[in-house]
Formats: sequence, structure tokens, C-alpha cells
Amino acid sequence: MDILTYLIGPFIGVLIFQLIAVFMYKDTEKIDKGFVLNYNKLSYRRKFIWNLVWGIPIIIGASIAIYLVTNLSTAEYIILGMAFLVLFLLEVTYNYVKWKRTEQNF
Repeated sequence: MDILTYLIGPFIGVLIFQLIAVFMYKDTEKIDKGFVLNYNKLSYRRKFIWNLVWGIPIIIGASIAIYLVTNLSTAEYIILGMAFLVLFLLEVTYNYVKWKRTEQNF
């Protein structure tokens, strides 16, 4: 089976849930200290730290799981790994830039 059949449903579900959560917590105060279960309530500094601490192990775990469950070619594994890496770097960079901008405003 094609890998897209395994990824499209969960991707759409996560995308819809994330869009709803972004609008629900858009105007709420962001938390910078203490435990917060909801990612959308975190400040950009905390999102940046969360992405560094949890993003790398999640990417490695997902890559290993995909390798064990699917039967892709080497090129497909490389493309998937590069996609994970690019998305991770985009998210970390975005949160870092937003963190520094919000620091300058205060």
C-alpha cells in the first residue's frame, strides 16, 4: 500500500483539531512558567523549548516506527526523513522568531 493512505487521514484530523485549538486559544493569556498540558496555551519561548525537547525524540520514534511498519524504498525513506527535518526546523525557527519579537515588544 502507498504511504499516503496511512498518512492522509491522521494528517487531516490533526490539522482540523489544531485549527480549532488555535482559534479557541487565540486571545487567551500565554503561560511561561509551570506545567501546561495544552500546547496552544504556551508562550512562544515555551513552545520553542518544548519543540527542542520533545520534537527530536518524536521524529526519531516516528521514523523508526515508519521503517518497521512500512516497506518503502530507500529514496522514500530519505524523502520522508528530509520532510520531517524541514518541518521541524521550520517550526523551531518560527517559534524562535516569534519569541524574540514578543520580547522586543515588552
